[in-house]
Amino acid sequence: MTDAATSVSLSGLAGPVLGAEPAATDRRIRKAVIWQMIQENLSIEDKFRLLKDVGFDGVEVSSAARRAAGTDVRELARASQKTGLPIHGMMGASPTTLKEVIDEAAVYGATSVLYVVRDNPQGSYLQNYRQSQEVIRDALPHAEKKRVPILIENVWASFLIEALSMARYIDELKSPFMQAYFDVGNVMRWGVPQHWIEVLGKRIGKLHVKEYSLKVGMNEGMSKGFNVAMGEGDINWKRVGEEIVKIDYRGWATAEVRGGDRQRLRQILEEMQKILPL
Repeated sequence: MTDAATSVSLSGLAGPVLGAEPAATDRRIRKAVIWQMIQENLSIEDKFRLLKDVGFDGVEVSSAARRAAGTDVRELARASQKTGLPIHGMMGASPTTLKEVIDEAAVYGATSVLYVVRDNPQGSYLQNYRQSQEVIRDALPHAEKKRVPILIENVWASFLIEALSMARYIDELKSPFMQAYFDVGNVMRWGVPQHWIEVLGKRIGKLHVKEYSLKVGMNEGMSKGFNVAMGEGDINWKRVGEEIVKIDYRGWATAEVRGGDRQRLRQILEEMQKILPL
């Protein structure tokens, strides 16, 4: 393999940003939560209404969690259409279900499928790199046909843990339907998010937002570092916002934090309004 620094443009220009569609309003960022974060005993339609009443612009759904709960695709689609609150993206795709989840996203009119590329600690890094790309490469014609981009996320999976590596991985697939789902909080384990945004640039299709405290993580356990309110940890949200504006990102930011009832959801929205360049 050639050196990543010679094969990736630091400008981040990797084709049209299909997953970061302009907002329906004049706001830069459209705010959403994940479906499982709504923790009130309500009908599906009333959960959509709850999010809209609180002030969210949309919701992201996990296909795997939907199937586990026995929730019908058509019921979700009808509730979204009836309330006018979009299902903007899908999660929960595996190597064997990626095309199926793309189909589900198309039913809702969603504009992304989040796909996690994981490591293989028992095997070869280079082989895993190539094989994981082949899974995506095989699904990309279907994604293009359905007009649903595939977005890979930077998770704690010990793979693509550096911004230039992820940029290179995306560029090698040579498709505008291949982008990054950038998680602001996750990268605090290896670096700082504003550097990732600078490198990934227009490759970023959508954002996940949550906080991280290095102090809590060091003292109480790494996963505990996420247990702080957005704006009260170690992420420099001012710099994150500056980089978001610099790359002219306009699209979805979905909170991936502890959910709850109406009051908790309103608290999440208020935190997002404080940290993001709206």
